Amino acid sequence: MACGGELPWRARTASCCAACWAALPAIPAAKCRFCALPWSGDDPGFICGPCLTDPLPVDWTEAWGCYQGPLERVLHAFKFNRHDFFAGPLAALVEGMLRRRGDLEFDAVVPVPMHRAKVRRRGYNQAELLARALAKRIGIRCEPRLLIKTRDLDAQSKLARSARAANVQGAFLASPRVASRRILLVDDVCTTGATIRACAGELVRAGADRVAAAVVAKTE
Repeated sequence: MACGGELPWRARTASCCAACWAALPAIPAAKCRFCALPWSGDDPGFICGPCLTDPLPVDWTEAWGCYQGPLERVLHAFKFNRHDFFAGPLAALVEGMLRRRGDLEFDAVVPVPMHRAKVRRRGYNQAELLARALAKRIGIRCEPRLLIKTRDLDAQSKLARSARAANVQGAFLASPRVASRRILLVDDVCTTGATIRACAGELVRAGADRVAAAVVAKTE
């Protein structure tokens, strides 16, 4: 899926050849604490300009890699081309990232939800597949019903950056069962952070004790 070449029988990860999987663009340096924007410096407490004035309502956001090159193509196949078998390998990348961070103090793993109409059209919610695979690896229960999407919206990827926050505003509803619980929110890609902001804000409004977010990739 990444290079379009012949897929070896053994030297591969799912539908990605070993060479392309090894070349996935991991974020090598510091990231913004709140939105995971990559930064070339070495300050572990770095906060980007926009988050200094209006941070996402999370303790932190972690992103494994940059949404470009082979990682972009793998995630596109995972999301749109029914390559759902990438859930496990991608979850392994996120697990390693979280263990390096050293913060797994959560009561539940919650995927960014998809409206039921879109699930019927696509066949699955890739964020939920990723969250379930990650939850098994880190030994924390995945509870997708703690957060639902109440409206079938235009796809964020088709909107201008300036329109994304308004598109998801008020689109999520958290269960009262999140009260006093520590939630790890999981998605495949973070672009502007609008979806994480809307989801985390609703979880906090419903009484979650803390919310952090983990994604496979962050756009630059």
